[in-house]
Amino acid sequence: MNHQTLDGLDTLLTALYVKIDDEIGDTRWLGRPPKLTDPELVTLAVAQAMLGFTSESRWLRFIRSRLGAMFPYVPKQPGWNKRLRAALPLVKRVIRLLAVDTDFWFDNHWIVDSTPVPCGMSRPTAKRSEMAGWAGYGYCASHSRYFWGLRLYLVCTPTGMPILWALANSKIDEREVLTAMLDREPDAVSARPGLLLFVDKGFASREFEADLALRGAEMLRPSFKREKRRKGESQLKSVRQLIESVNDTLKGQLDLEQHGGRTFEGVAVRVAQRILAMTAAIWHNHKTGAPTTRSLIPYDH
Repeated sequence: MNHQTLDGLDTLLTALYVKIDDEIGDTRWLGRPPKLTDPELVTLAVAQAMLGFTSESRWLRFIRSRLGAMFPYVPKQPGWNKRLRAALPLVKRVIRLLAVDTDFWFDNHWIVDSTPVPCGMSRPTAKRSEMAGWAGYGYCASHSRYFWGLRLYLVCTPTGMPILWALANSKIDEREVLTAMLDREPDAVSARPGLLLFVDKGFASREFEADLALRGAEMLRPSFKREKRRKGESQLKSVRQLIESVNDTLKGQLDLEQHGGRTFEGVAVRVAQRILAMTAAIWHNHKTGAPTTRSLIPYDH
């Protein structure tokens, strides 16, 4: 790891910490406040994902040896795990906080896709895991393989800025999950007149398309072989490349599939941690005028 990379990361972490502290710095605690504050915790969670530390013991050693000047106190591994799991609502809040603080939040073109989040490889693991009941067997068409785990549903802008996201059992219908996501935040659709959702064939359904129309949104998807060519289909190839690039950022650079979570809460916060890291990079690159908005190169290893 070179000094230039750490300098870029230091700049991002400083800006991120200041932003979070300004917005949530008044968090009140019952009793004595923790030595590691919430803004520090979230900032460190981003740094961990950026630098590719999937081992928490190695990560905590790295903080003490290389980031000690910025973060003089970090808990031991059990304390870190406990704080991180409890921070899921806070991490979600910061993802939204950063997204809203960019021009991308108002984009009325959304890309919708899902990607596997494996939670175990062996059959005994699937039977004994605390994820049983949440996770399930699914099929990843892009890699032609089955997996046991969850699916991450991501609604983002063409720049990769996350708007909505959710984790769901692999067996649940994609349209059902997206409908639930839109029901949960109806204002996200109504606030964007002329909203276009770019989806794949898995979301095809007259009922689902009609439901989107009632919400004021239009769905663009590839046509089936025996179907008449659909409106806007020529745009979908470039959009497909965009969502694959976003997934590559999450999986190839932020190690989404090496999350290490063993409970639903553990998996959820570690997935959120990686979405936050990507969001923070887009936010910071946008604020600093970087030529490539979703680039993690100045910050990762």
